[in-house]
Amino acid sequence: MNIGIFTDTYFPQVSGVATSIKTLRDQLEKQGHQVYIFTTTDPHVERNVYERNVFRFSSIPFVSFTDRRIAVRGLFQAYQIAKELNLDVVHTQTEFSMGWIGKFVARNLEIPCLHTYHTMYEDYLHYVANGKILKPVHVKQGTLAFCYHLSGVVAPSDRVLTTLTDYGVKTPIRVIPTGVNLHQYEQPDTADLRKKLGYQPDTPVILSLSRLAYEKNIKASIAALPRILAQVPTAQLLIVGDGPAREDLEQQAKDAQLMDHITFTGEIDNDEVFRYYHMANVFLSSSDSESQGLTYIEAMAAGTKIVVMTSPYTDELLSSRTLGVTFTTQDELVENVVDYLLHGDDEQDPDLLAQKLAEISADTFGQHIIEFYQDAQVSYEESHEDTPDFTD
Repeated sequence: MNIGIFTDTYFPQVSGVATSIKTLRDQLEKQGHQVYIFTTTDPHVERNVYERNVFRFSSIPFVSFTDRRIAVRGLFQAYQIAKELNLDVVHTQTEFSMGWIGKFVARNLEIPCLHTYHTMYEDYLHYVANGKILKPVHVKQGTLAFCYHLSGVVAPSDRVLTTLTDYGVKTPIRVIPTGVNLHQYEQPDTADLRKKLGYQPDTPVILSLSRLAYEKNIKASIAALPRILAQVPTAQLLIVGDGPAREDLEQQAKDAQLMDHITFTGEIDNDEVFRYYHMANVFLSSSDSESQGLTYIEAMAAGTKIVVMTSPYTDELLSSRTLGVTFTTQDELVENVVDYLLHGDDEQDPDLLAQKLAEISADTFGQHIIEFYQDAQVSYEESHEDTPDFTD
């Protein structure tokens, strides 16, 4: 198949959406399909730089979310390119500019258009005028408008499925979690990374890895650190990533006199992420805004114990303490992090981990997406067949 992926977010932007799209592209190409990325321009990518099968359209920064982009033109240009490429399927990854362009292209080429609903927008309304303009009802209306006349919607988790169903989306929805390239997470040597970060081989390391945004609630992880240090005095909190909350988080750490136990790395190369998971003893997230928790399954792929905020998604994912646990209070956060730092190696279940990894593998993810494409093509053709001619 010739597949067009339409997205406002793509590398070099760093996000779970960009990582998910890269995984999808790799898996589709691995199985012999042609994949073309239709996305926005980026200030970090020069216009004359060649990117294989990537088409960029003029864009501007998104309001109050300036590291994300919105296309301002390219509707008919995208259609002409897609027509020449003879696309079979359009797969949109955004409900904004490139998503609507993708829907336009699919409609005019008369091919199926599927969509992945990545973001729980009700958790991000504060980015626009501090939440004074956009309300949850506007998210519902916008979602219904975009999902109308789609061939299918991919929900990365049951939480997304429930939200879309509650909104009243009638388009066929399938829960297909984004997968992880397990080969990339085979045990690497992390001694050099620990040395680079100033850690001893036996330093207990708590890893926080995400975009440094306020909805990730990293401040709660920092706030819990003194109580963790009271029981594990040599522990270190490693905060990997960058974003709008970084300055406030660094100030919080300074005010609490925790800078000797906290390291901010800033943004790191996506190809190096797996080393940080392997190097850590515990992965910690206090976020309650995750739609799919890609970092959670990346940590699991590395065999790192996970301590995360409770939700229907995380409670199902972490079905055994040998994988990780969820928490609702700071007391539970502290208790579980300390326990894993001191006794994490004692709790192992290789068979359960292997089963979970098979479920979250990139291969499984890619195969389920392809099956959805194929089913959508059949349904599309059946629904667009000409009215039978019963005359002789």
